Amino acid sequence: MLRFLDVVFALIGLISGSPILLLIYCIGLFDTGSPLFLQERVGRQKKPFTLVKFRTMKVDTASVASHLASSSSITSLGRFLRKTKLDELPQLINVLKGDMSLVGPRPNLFNQEELIAARDRLGVYDVLPGITGLAQVNHIDMSTPELLAETDSQMIKTLTVRNYFKFIFMTVTGSGQGDRVR
Repeated sequence: MLRFLDVVFALIGLISGSPILLLIYCIGLFDTGSPLFLQERVGRQKKPFTLVKFRTMKVDTASVASHLASSSSITSLGRFLRKTKLDELPQLINVLKGDMSLVGPRPNLFNQEELIAARDRLGVYDVLPGITGLAQVNHIDMSTPELLAETDSQMIKTLTVRNYFKFIFMTVTGSGQGDRVR
């Protein structure tokens, strides 16, 4: 049922949001010259997939978790995109492809070993990663790996259709701050 909802909402989001996506893409060409950010992330069963986002940092920024990146790397457009969460919109493509769900644990990088170990121990990789979830709406990011893994595990165990809609609604209305940047 949740996969069906993912596909329906991702399609609706991409179709209705296409003017916004196109506008952000064009502005991004002037901001960094490379408006899309592609990064290999850890997916379900720890299989790699390519995450698609709008670029919020300078092109030469090191590929590290957001909380380890310098805030001076964030562009003016990037600051706006992060605040409004519009940088996440291209991930609807990942949802359609079946790499992600709308609701699930945020996909981490392969170099986040402490988080990978904690999530592996708690079975978090048994589900698709998501754009939003319990951790995001409660301001828990990848800077606290053990807490994040425990929160992800709790969400997975209690995820219902009602909670699915609740997390999406909370995200759209501004709950959660996204990953911190130093």
